[in-house]
Amino acid sequence: MTKTFTRAIAAAALALGSLAAVAQTTVLRVSAIPDEAPTELQRKFKPLGDYLKQETGLDVQFTPVTDYAAVVEGLASNKIDLAWLGGFTYVQARIRTNGGVVPIVQRAEDEKFTSKFIVPVASPAKTLADLKGANFAFGAPSSTSGHLMPRFFLQQAGIKPDADFKTVAFSGAHDATVAFVASGRADGGVLNASVWDKLVEAGNPNAAKVRVLATTPPYFDYNWTVRPGLDAALRKKLTDAFLKLDPSKPGMKEIMDLQRASKFVPTTSANYDGIESAAKSAGLIK
Repeated sequence: MTKTFTRAIAAAALALGSLAAVAQTTVLRVSAIPDEAPTELQRKFKPLGDYLKQETGLDVQFTPVTDYAAVVEGLASNKIDLAWLGGFTYVQARIRTNGGVVPIVQRAEDEKFTSKFIVPVASPAKTLADLKGANFAFGAPSSTSGHLMPRFFLQQAGIKPDADFKTVAFSGAHDATVAFVASGRADGGVLNASVWDKLVEAGNPNAAKVRVLATTPPYFDYNWTVRPGLDAALRKKLTDAFLKLDPSKPGMKEIMDLQRASKFVPTTSANYDGIESAAKSAGLIK
């Protein structure tokens, strides 16, 4: 009887484990770096989430996070399956997981991404060098386009942010940086070109109070990355779903407009080696 009972318990445990596995694979857990306001991130993701649900057959759940590090840890701890990352955040996730995370696609625009340095409309500054001694605002500390690459290019131009600016602040997000500069909380700032263009197109009142001082050279930036160990078949299904998106097809234009993408293209980890080198040069990683 004892052996029978033991076998029954083992069988029940196995069945419960199988059910848990099935339950887990019915949900696709998605997140994104908080580079814009939470409401904007939710608005941008909703149509894409509905599309991914249709393409994968999974219940797609979007979980906002409060900081960049939370996305990295979510991928590393298998609490997030798919995440929208900036190039630097991807590098951090790659290091954190010993190369376990896999970037699957990026927008065509992310192959040659840029950042915009901005100042108030009435600012006398004509070059980046004119900002020495100014109060300056980056975005989030782990932002590729709002901190790392602009810091790297400032250093390349002979400007040491921590020594040459009067103060250095972190606004936390690209749209917040524009608000910092527009309100006078900062004499200059930097944000990614995509968010800048969106704010200008939308007639954002803060964007009307500032102007572009300079634009960085291009670099690789955002991508969609999957966690370590994600089922290969699901990874392929997700990749194919992104690559199928076409703004000329019915039902896809809204998704692509919100993602500010002309198309998605495959990407590889090697594309972000330059970001890692820039981070080491800037002293942001060892």
